[in-house]
Amino acid sequence: MTGTIYLIFFTFVVTIYKVNPYKRRNLPKAGKLTIHTMTEKEYNDCVTQYADNVFRYLLKNLRHEEDAKDIVQGAFEKLWINREKVITDTAKSYLFTIAYHLMIDHTRKYKRVVYKETIEEGKLTTDVSSSSRRLLDEALSRLNEIQRSLILLKDYEGYKYDEIATITGLSESQVKVYLHRARLQLRAYIVQPENII
Repeated sequence: MTGTIYLIFFTFVVTIYKVNPYKRRNLPKAGKLTIHTMTEKEYNDCVTQYADNVFRYLLKNLRHEEDAKDIVQGAFEKLWINREKVITDTAKSYLFTIAYHLMIDHTRKYKRVVYKETIEEGKLTTDVSSSSRRLLDEALSRLNEIQRSLILLKDYEGYKYDEIATITGLSESQVKVYLHRARLQLRAYIVQPENII
C-alpha cells in the first residue's frame, strides 16, 4: 500500500514539475505541494530583491558592466516566460542558475576576458584598500570560469554548498573540491613576494 502511494506521488511530481526523476532535486514535501503561477507582484518583488545581487555576481565574473546588465535582463526575461514553472520560494536560485548559464554561454561566445577599469573623473587613488582590491581582482582573474564563479557565489554572495551545486549543476562534493583548489590558487598568488602590500 505504501509503495503504491509513493508511486502515485512520484508520478504526480514528475508530471507536474516535468523533471528528470533520476536527478536529485529539492522537491517540496507531499503535504506542502502547492503550485501556482507567479503573479506580477511576486515577479516585481523578485526584481526588487534580487536584481542587484545577480548584477553584482555577473559584474564580478564578466568585468564588463553592459554585458552584465544584458544577462540580468535575460535572466529576468526567462523568469517571466517560465513563471508558471517556477515556485516563488525558489526564484532566487532559479535566477542565479539562469544567470550563470547565460554568463557561460556569453563567455564562450565572445571570449571576453579583458578587465576594463573605470576611473572616476580622472582620479586615481593608490591607498591600501584600492591596491588590495586590485590584487584580489588580479588573483580572481587567474582562476578559470568555474572556480571564479564558485568563489563569488560562496564568498561574495554567501550561498551554501547545496545552493551553489543547484545553480552550477555540479555535485556538492565537486563544489567543495573546486572551491578548495580555487582558494589554494588565490592564496598562492596573493602571498607571492611581489604581491605583498
